[in-house]
Amino acid sequence: MGESDESRLGTAGPVGSADDVPAEPEKPAEPAGEDERTAGEKKDRPAKKKGSGLLETLMYTLGGVVVALLVHTFLLQSFYIPSESMQNTLLVNDYVVVNKLAYKLGPVERGDIVVFKGWDGEDTIKRVIGVGGDHVKCCDAKHRITVNGTPLDEEGKYLYPGVHPSSMEFDVKVPKGRLWLMGDHRNNSADSRFYTDDGHQGTISEDDVIGRAFLRYWPLNRISFLSQPDTFSVVR
Repeated sequence: MGESDESRLGTAGPVGSADDVPAEPEKPAEPAGEDERTAGEKKDRPAKKKGSGLLETLMYTLGGVVVALLVHTFLLQSFYIPSESMQNTLLVNDYVVVNKLAYKLGPVERGDIVVFKGWDGEDTIKRVIGVGGDHVKCCDAKHRITVNGTPLDEEGKYLYPGVHPSSMEFDVKVPKGRLWLMGDHRNNSADSRFYTDDGHQGTISEDDVIGRAFLRYWPLNRISFLSQPDTFSVVR
């Protein structure tokens, strides 16, 4: 039934003596099926909300997965450092984030750290020393690598402490659309110097570049952006 008689009295007009309150005619009883239908509807409501909430959760989860896949495919990708070739800039077990759109929007630049399909077809990470049209050579009288005749000041910048810029001599004119790449730990890096007889003078095609490494994010105590050194700013 609806409200009780007691509650209806409590909401009546001006209060007087009990004799002043007229007796209300009895209302016909509501059909028993009405309460059952109301109760049934109330029971159904939580079930509908629960089902709707589950659907929304699934949609948000699916949307998140799709976004993550798109980001991984077209924008950013994480890479693990397995070797010592980029020490001390990158250590074994470091993780970096690579911007895969970097060279869709602009050219590869000297000093960039890039991930690319290496000479053995595996994902490889090195630093760009020379771009298409550059003349890279080792070494001058002070044992420095030169690019277009300009010596590179690498020591104390990114070169592994205590090692020479290169123990191997080379003299290469980098073809257009290709790159000369070297690791920062020159004594532990199998880079362009080791493949000068591969038909491309050890250079890698720009088309094989996956992207530019711009952030070292693991381990947490080594989080840092990988900025371009000023070493190459004097090269023309």
